[in-house]
Amino acid sequence: MNEIPTHHIIYGTLTDFITGEDLTDTDDERFRQELSKMMVEKLGYRKEELKPRRYIETLFSSQFVRSNIEFTIELEGKNVLLLRYAPGSLVTRERSVIAAARVLEKEYQIPLAVVTNGRDAELLDSGNGEVLATGMEAIPDREQIQVMLEELEFRDAPQGKKREGELRILNAFDVQICCR
Repeated sequence: MNEIPTHHIIYGTLTDFITGEDLTDTDDERFRQELSKMMVEKLGYRKEELKPRRYIETLFSSQFVRSNIEFTIELEGKNVLLLRYAPGSLVTRERSVIAAARVLEKEYQIPLAVVTNGRDAELLDSGNGEVLATGMEAIPDREQIQVMLEELEFRDAPQGKKREGELRILNAFDVQICCR
């Protein structure tokens, strides 16, 4: 039995669309699975191009946070897009998805970031934070990404204090204080 109280309804288990693993079946996980199916069946990505359930762990001011990333899209040996899901308002999640795209990889910033609540989405440039497009149709399909790849800038990952600042942003935005 789960020792930590939770606000999530657990329905049992489900099979992950990408990996085939058994996962805990919650409303949020069902949205994640629908996003994965959309990426493959509608937008043309291959399952092996989606790198699911990545995360960044931070510890600041005695506050440990695990920032979950639903998946990244890897093309030509580099992650070109990072996608995060969270229910609720997208605008409140923009800065944390940009921070995640900037620090997930040690060598480079992932140039594109998507934040979605499963019903709406925003595509962001992780370099300058600009919202490039809105709506679920803002999530680029594989052909669009292939065209964009020629123009995408894989900036160096932030180092030192700049990296720490991005990690602090993730820590502050993603802390979970519910259910206590």
